[in-house]
Amino acid sequence: MLLLYNLGLRVYYALIRFFSLFNKKAALWINGRRDVKYTPFNQCIWFHFASLGEFEQGRPVLEQIKSDHPQSKIVITFFSPSGFEIRKNTPLADVVFYLPLDTAKNAAEFIAAINPTVAIFTKYEYWYHYFNELHTRGIPLYVISGIFRPGQVFFKWYGSLHRRMLSFVSHFFVQDEQSKQLLQSINITNVTISGDTRFDRVWANAQNPKPLPEIVEFINNQKTFIAGSTWPADEELIAALVNQYPDCKFIIAPHEISEEKINKLITLLPENAATRFSQISNLTSQILIIDNIGMLSSLYQYGDIAFIGGGFGAGIHNTLEAAAFGLPVIFGPNYDRFKEAKDLIAIGAGFSISDEASLKKVVGDLVNNVIIYDSASKKAHGYVADNIGATQTIMNYIKG
Repeated sequence: MLLLYNLGLRVYYALIRFFSLFNKKAALWINGRRDVKYTPFNQCIWFHFASLGEFEQGRPVLEQIKSDHPQSKIVITFFSPSGFEIRKNTPLADVVFYLPLDTAKNAAEFIAAINPTVAIFTKYEYWYHYFNELHTRGIPLYVISGIFRPGQVFFKWYGSLHRRMLSFVSHFFVQDEQSKQLLQSINITNVTISGDTRFDRVWANAQNPKPLPEIVEFINNQKTFIAGSTWPADEELIAALVNQYPDCKFIIAPHEISEEKINKLITLLPENAATRFSQISNLTSQILIIDNIGMLSSLYQYGDIAFIGGGFGAGIHNTLEAAAFGLPVIFGPNYDRFKEAKDLIAIGAGFSISDEASLKKVVGDLVNNVIIYDSASKKAHGYVADNIGATQTIMNYIKG
């Protein structure tokens, strides 16, 4: 099985190299790992994140450790360019790297160079050689905000190698009871149900959001619909709402903000109805397109209803950022892998839609029925408030 794993990684690397010839993201993935000189440390604390979402998820623990141990060196690695390129200069780390490809040689050399006293991985990404090297060196490895599902390879008859990876983890901090039971079913008992550290992150953000005076001026006390991390399939549906609610403001923050993507979005919208944030001059426009990265988590403080993108593709983006501000959240049908989306639906604070008609129905209910709206808003806010505390549970264990 290890032979197949190693072969699969090399095939993956070859495919990324091929795609890097014409794909910008793949090129960043390759070039970011080329000829890197790893900073040697006497000791450090190593955090690994798959991408930007996992960074934000694990950030409360990172910030707490940085606060408790200000003299300790922090090394952060990312697998994806979407995490590295945005957070490569974060003040929370002494150095940020792309994680080298998971080979035995790379793992041994990288870990020898940074010399971690502890490694913390967020949610997922299980790399055999890195985990094995940490285990061999006796370095504690923690997985935080972990979540497991029955369909994952760990729980299949052919998943022996992946189960071995799990055996290298010192302790799992998982989001729910099902994850704990699944791990126990394969004799992994070093598990604590801590909850999800994202709740701590979004709650802290909602208590002290960054003020955006341009947004206040643009909204001008009108009811506001915020669409976050949208993809083209989401944007086509949102465009259908604009004419139906002429007295509402719409703020759209696309997941991809290239000129090509922004221009294509503008063509979907009514003529002359939209303005871009970087060119915000016409404050009477009905639609504002956010053409930068980093504003979305603060934008939600000014909204009334949120649409979260990704639900017509691989899966929805972060619903909790909006819910923390008490916004009812709407999203597409692909949410099965997201516990918080299921929870929000169950309590009446989240709404899954499948087409234009269902979107208009949900928005109509929220806009026209104060009782439905107020209930959804209070339940969204309460759901986040009731689930904070994962960071403290994790820190108590690590300190102990």
